[in-house]
Amino acid sequence: MTNQVHRNGSTKPHFILVPLMAQGHMIPMVDMARLLADRGATVSFITTPVNAARIESVVRGVEASGLPIRFVELEFPCAEAGLPEGCENVDLIITRPELQLRFYEGLSLLRKPLESYLRGIELGGAAVMISDSCHYWTMDVAREFSLRRMIFHGPSCFYIVCSLIISQQNIYEDGLGTSVVPGLPHRIEVTRAQAPGSWFYWPGWMHLKAKVDESESAADGVVINTFLELEPEYVDLYRGAMGEKAVLPIGTLSLYNKDAEIKSTRGNKAAVDERRLAGWLDAKEPGSVLYVSFGSLVLQGPSQLIEIGRALESSGRPFVWVLKGAEASRPELVEWMSEGGFAERTEGRGLVIAGWAPQVAILSHPSVGGFVTHCGWNSTLEAITASVPMVTWPHIADQFLNEKLVVEVLRVGVSLGVKVPTFYIEGEDVVGVERERVEKAVLSLMDGGEEGERRRERAREYGVKARMAMEEGGSSYENITTLTQILGHKVE
Repeated sequence: MTNQVHRNGSTKPHFILVPLMAQGHMIPMVDMARLLADRGATVSFITTPVNAARIESVVRGVEASGLPIRFVELEFPCAEAGLPEGCENVDLIITRPELQLRFYEGLSLLRKPLESYLRGIELGGAAVMISDSCHYWTMDVAREFSLRRMIFHGPSCFYIVCSLIISQQNIYEDGLGTSVVPGLPHRIEVTRAQAPGSWFYWPGWMHLKAKVDESESAADGVVINTFLELEPEYVDLYRGAMGEKAVLPIGTLSLYNKDAEIKSTRGNKAAVDERRLAGWLDAKEPGSVLYVSFGSLVLQGPSQLIEIGRALESSGRPFVWVLKGAEASRPELVEWMSEGGFAERTEGRGLVIAGWAPQVAILSHPSVGGFVTHCGWNSTLEAITASVPMVTWPHIADQFLNEKLVVEVLRVGVSLGVKVPTFYIEGEDVVGVERERVEKAVLSLMDGGEEGERRRERAREYGVKARMAMEEGGSSYENITTLTQILGHKVE
């Protein structure tokens, strides 16, 4: 790979992107890779064989477009990490708690393969590494190759700021009760169980947290998939906390996907015929359809799924309900849907997708007027960008704080009132939220009267701001320019 001259006269920047192997982290970084390449950079996207297979259609599209992106498949030594062969993504271990720490510790085993790749290419004079915050070991790789290194944060800036404050002030050191997060422009209360990074306090995880914190403090800056106009006070707070280090909101990254085929295959191959889906949505009234999906990690037991289905049925609303393959195949649910009459009673009004759904395409369709979501940041941001208000049902990780951003700060959501994190373990079958609560929240969101209309209007306003941020001259557009033209200089 030879050096190329960039528009500003410097060496053309080369970005090495190292995402966490989880769909919610990989998807926005794939978007980032294509966006940076489209803006004149060369990109090496680091992945593994199992994860590369999931984005095969995207890889083919990149190859056809001629964008200067190389998808680099590094072997992930599962056996050495103490994992079953092929466990190369977080969603493959989510129901196996005993494997989760091994997975995150095992990420550092990618260091030698990555170093080998970097030695075999010509980096030129303007190389930048952008790695997920969990890849603490990239700090040493960047030093060895004299690279600038940026941290990529998948969650919201609101979440990041709350994380910093809670960690720095040891809010939960002496108790497990509810606390107000100090120093914020809004009154935000969280419990220890809902707190950001609470999993780091599990037995055996603290050493990993220390390494992640050290790696982040040594980084040259941070790239975030959000936009300034969505959470300006929290971007300002985070910039203040980071001092002279760059904090660059460059989202909404999903807006880079304007092609219908790319939208439908973003993240994985869709499990539904896109023409059938589009035709079904086209036949519905604008704003009438409820979309229900819980992302790539959250799993529900059969009894909870049946409660959701009963709520959707009794709501009377048209709906698209996404089930993971493992959920859709559970005998109890299959029997209830078929022999129990759910499929027959909701025929024409409900569409169930078993597997990966083209979420961006669905949310951006005019007939979709609401979203029942787990509050993962990608899903939350995609809904905001599409101007779709939400019913919030957080389960784990950053989702509880994302809910507070949606409901209490932005005021574009209705909360189900879930207070305790939920981790599905294979074989367990509990109901955490009854059908009546789900139906009530759905009707509040989709009908909602005067307050509902104000909620929808706020959602429309944020959608406009999101699109403006990504257009030429917008805040995110300019931050991407900063990445490609200012930070693309070799560390001396």
